[in-house]
Amino acid sequence: ACTGRQGFEDAVEMARLAADAVGSPEEMMLVSSTGTIGRRLPMQRVARGIELAKAALSCDGGSDAAKAIMTTDTVPKEAALKVRIGGSDVTIGGMCKGAGMIYPNLATMLCYITTDAEINADDLHEALKVAVNKSFNRISVDGDQSTNDTLVVLASGASGGRVPTPPHSDYDVFVDALSAVAKALATKIVEDGEGATKFVTVAVEGAVSDEDALMVARAVANSALFKTACFGADPNWGRVICAAGYSGAEIDEMKAEIFFDDICVYDKGDIADEHAQGKLAEVMKQRAFTVTIKLNLGTGSDCVYTSDFSLDYVKINSEYTT
Repeated sequence: ACTGRQGFEDAVEMARLAADAVGSPEEMMLVSSTGTIGRRLPMQRVARGIELAKAALSCDGGSDAAKAIMTTDTVPKEAALKVRIGGSDVTIGGMCKGAGMIYPNLATMLCYITTDAEINADDLHEALKVAVNKSFNRISVDGDQSTNDTLVVLASGASGGRVPTPPHSDYDVFVDALSAVAKALATKIVEDGEGATKFVTVAVEGAVSDEDALMVARAVANSALFKTACFGADPNWGRVICAAGYSGAEIDEMKAEIFFDDICVYDKGDIADEHAQGKLAEVMKQRAFTVTIKLNLGTGSDCVYTSDFSLDYVKINSEYTT
């Protein structure tokens, strides 16, 4: 991004090189990129990489591709699921990369999902919107957005399994499977967040609306103070109620409850258990745990998946271009 006219021409050249390599029209090529903003891609290396990728094309090359798109990721990210639709086995598989600058709308994330189902393009688009809303739109590593974000889903129809236009139970099966693959990939991004040592689910219940629940969950998930407390296993639950309070959602601190896993630490204005601090610290030492905020104001609910802020996160991002 921000590489001017030459950057645009580089993207066009990448499409041309890829199209020539596989014998397809340029307009069938999808260009994705990541890297330092304002720095052009090394086109000679890109051209050579396309040649090498062509030579390595294989029906078994999915895992190699997942590794090839890694940047600050420490592990490749893949997920797949098989379901029965229209009397045929249908497979949905995907890969993604992303570890930092992860937040909804525009994240430094590249994700590619494929299926051998036969499905109308408009129906596939609607299915993807449902899948993304509860997966990639519900994660945060650092609350930072990016200039680069790609999520592509492609359907070949090779299985012969026809996904009917909704409303239909087989369409629902497909949407559920696509959502499961998307969620698996999204949570892998959080688990492998830059410097992450914890995977934290922030769940909100009893909000006046689902929108309010999401506001609270995102405020807590993005709180630097909460995230650093998670890293240090510091049982400072006050950072949770504080973030909930400034979220913009309707809050009544005299009705709210806060749980870390099954330990209630805040109960409608009072400290739930004076001896809970030690138990809470043990919960926060786990690789994964859940923070549940019960607002007791309505029926709205939602959740966001996040990671902690560690010393390694600071190190990675303080030295990124050097």
